[in-house]
Amino acid sequence: MAITDDTKRLILFQCEPSWHCISIRWVIRRCTSLVFSPAEDELLVADKSGDVYSFSVVEPEKDGELKMGHLSMLLAVTISADDQYIITADRDEKIRVSHRRSPYNIQSYCLGHHQFVSTLEIPKGHPHWLLSGSGDGTVKLWEFESGRKLQSWDLGQLEDKLCSDTAKGNNTAVFRICSSPGGRDVAVLCDGLMNVYIFTLEQTNDEKLRLHSKLHLFHRPMDIGFDMKGQLWVLLDSSDVPLQIHTYRKNSWECDTENDNLRRVTDILRTQWSTTDNFTSVTNHFEHLYKVSFDNVSVYLQKKQQRIEEHQLKRTKGQKTKCTKKSKKKPDEVLTQPST
Repeated sequence: MAITDDTKRLILFQCEPSWHCISIRWVIRRCTSLVFSPAEDELLVADKSGDVYSFSVVEPEKDGELKMGHLSMLLAVTISADDQYIITADRDEKIRVSHRRSPYNIQSYCLGHHQFVSTLEIPKGHPHWLLSGSGDGTVKLWEFESGRKLQSWDLGQLEDKLCSDTAKGNNTAVFRICSSPGGRDVAVLCDGLMNVYIFTLEQTNDEKLRLHSKLHLFHRPMDIGFDMKGQLWVLLDSSDVPLQIHTYRKNSWECDTENDNLRRVTDILRTQWSTTDNFTSVTNHFEHLYKVSFDNVSVYLQKKQQRIEEHQLKRTKGQKTKCTKKSKKKPDEVLTQPST
């Protein structure tokens, strides 16, 4: 397992046969996303400057090597199941598919989002498909080798009740996309919304990505993930109920409260809940990524109209002044005329 923090540390752990720290290395810029290679011998780290570095797992003390780069901040990175492609997404709405062994050789671009691309997922069982989420509130399905878009869902149109922060005018951004081990189910979490969307993937139908259900939550969800059994775990912003497990039964997703693993992990989270205060205080993770646009034309037209109105006002005042002077001169002319 690998983690990074705000102090630019890259910490590598070994989970088997027992947990212990293998190495602590440093990254040049703050990490935004990381992924292991299918063979788990390499770790790719994307940072906010737009670069991707390769860190060896076999040689845990070896420094990272620059692999590739973008001109914009990278937000997500993943590797294809066949280990042939590196797929990266940046703040400038681009998804780039590069060859794994020669990243300077670009296979394709997946273009179509109107805001930053925040998350990527290659669904299990569909090695040639790619799911992407964006700050424009859409989830798109791609055939990434050709860059062809297969389908798109606008989650903003599906949401009927937003939380208070989103209702104030904040944009709807897709925060996380994850797929079940069998590849049939896909869960989508949006930043600031109180729901988790469950989609199904079917390769035979024309509509490959279909909305199956919507999980209504009483607390703000912070993250989601499937376990090896296909159960969906939801991390919530609540010290009383920090976790929920949803299980698929009889064509519907049900909240499973009688689960020994859930009780055990919940007890651990409650004792350590103070460490999550900084994370739960964040209401919008992507607010700083939205680009501010400037409409110079409207400002120019507004100022032009203001100048025209001021000019017309001056002309009106000048005409009134002339009329007043003329009216004063007429009585004097009458008095100076000679009497007959």
